[in-house]
Amino acid sequence: MSNKPEIRSTTVIGIIKDGKAAMGSDGQVTYGNTVMKHNAKKVRKIYNNSILCGFAGATADAFTLLQRFEEKIESHRGNLYRASIELAKDWRTDRYLRKLEAMLAVMTNKEALLISGTGDVIEPEDKIISIGSGGPYALSAAQALLKHSTLSAKEIVEESLNIAGNICIYTNLHITLEEL
Repeated sequence: MSNKPEIRSTTVIGIIKDGKAAMGSDGQVTYGNTVMKHNAKKVRKIYNNSILCGFAGATADAFTLLQRFEEKIESHRGNLYRASIELAKDWRTDRYLRKLEAMLAVMTNKEALLISGTGDVIEPEDKIISIGSGGPYALSAAQALLKHSTLSAKEIVEESLNIAGNICIYTNLHITLEEL
């Protein structure tokens, strides 16, 4: 076991519904058993505001991956699948990138993908994607809301984050929400 504190934080959830995409995150960043920040922004619009990207994990690692993903998206002219696969290949094979501890959730208003450092590029069946410590809580809430309500994509994301924030100690209720 390492003596350095474990960095935990983040709930990111995204959903595509009725041709609209929404992604949101909480704002909490923790270091060990201390909350370091309450209002971090973990969701961004990229590529001419046509792609949503959320990240979880070690902050510097996540920003490094976000920057690499933006480069891939630019070089592949906005092709989400191609850019994601190329990033995953680099992440898995590059000595420096292999050590990064983060995940990305990326989406357009038609497709959603999770990109991990093990080379996984996963497309969820239900167009709901979640990452981070509170991701499973938010995912469960979003699945129930999608099935049993008429809420919009944005409303489902917001309510899912509120539910996760009330359950997960690494998730707060300072929500950042982006929509396509």
